[in-house]
Amino acid sequence: MLRYIARRFLSVIPTVLIIVVVGFIIMELPPGDYLTYYITELQARGYDGAHEEAEMLKQRYALDRPSYIRFFNWIWHFVQGDFGESFAYNKPVKELIGERLLLTLILSLSSLFVSWVIALPIGVYSASHQYSLGDHLFTFIAFLGVGVPGFMLALVLLVAGTRWFGTVPTGLFSSRFENAPWSWARVMDLIKHLWIPTLIVAVTETAGLIRTMRGNLLDVLRMPYIQTARAKGVKEDRVLWKYGVRTAIHPLVMSLGMSLPGLVSRSAITGIVLNLPIMGPMYLQAVRQQDIYLGGTFLILVTLLLVVGNLLADIALGIIDPRVRYD
Repeated sequence: MLRYIARRFLSVIPTVLIIVVVGFIIMELPPGDYLTYYITELQARGYDGAHEEAEMLKQRYALDRPSYIRFFNWIWHFVQGDFGESFAYNKPVKELIGERLLLTLILSLSSLFVSWVIALPIGVYSASHQYSLGDHLFTFIAFLGVGVPGFMLALVLLVAGTRWFGTVPTGLFSSRFENAPWSWARVMDLIKHLWIPTLIVAVTETAGLIRTMRGNLLDVLRMPYIQTARAKGVKEDRVLWKYGVRTAIHPLVMSLGMSLPGLVSRSAITGIVLNLPIMGPMYLQAVRQQDIYLGGTFLILVTLLLVVGNLLADIALGIIDPRVRYD
């Protein structure tokens, strides 16, 4: 098992290096830069010294130097935890994304946990009670969950909360805890506000897992070794959970690598609608303003989540099925 983990870990290293290079190239691809956006904004306000201020910023952030020099300078500081300066906010990127990254991971992991807790037993029930009333009901709900985007549910929630309850359930904190330092009271306030966005973000993931689990388990339950186990008198619950679910869950475990970045990307528009202090809304704003270091850091961190997620999924799959550990 240790050799298998070591092989998977070593395969991650070149992937990370490629991600860093591609991430910087993507940062540099859009025509123009933040300074062009900034000059246009200043000129729209009637500011006469826009070009002079832009030249000062260009020298300050070394935007007048070749791309390869900026890349090596950026990567050298990146591995040391210095992600560069945000042009729009005039602050270090590390300060801007620290709490947002933490809250994004909390929201994503909470949504992932809720999705699995709900989807796994429902998928098993639907497959073991095929064409029953409950199976038809859960299949219909799963199709609705896949088809309805999370931001639409967020908009419905805002309208319903305003009209029926006189309140708008937005944000992850109460007003007095939004900018407060971390404390036990702030953690409890976060937990109190977390369940609404968690359920909204988890809807699509839950629906997809239900359909995947149902389809996989139906295929597994028709395999010869399942029929052999039943013919030998093995109890149906044991056949279902030990032999059926353990094999049918493989694709779900493999999809874990895509789940975290998928939840982060799906929560972006939901975060805008519900005014959530997570990565998605700030990343979209950075892309609009061509704030390359802020947007590029978000892009690389989300991609690293994909790599780490795939690594953990491979390890989990190797634990579940020993055959995976052998070449």
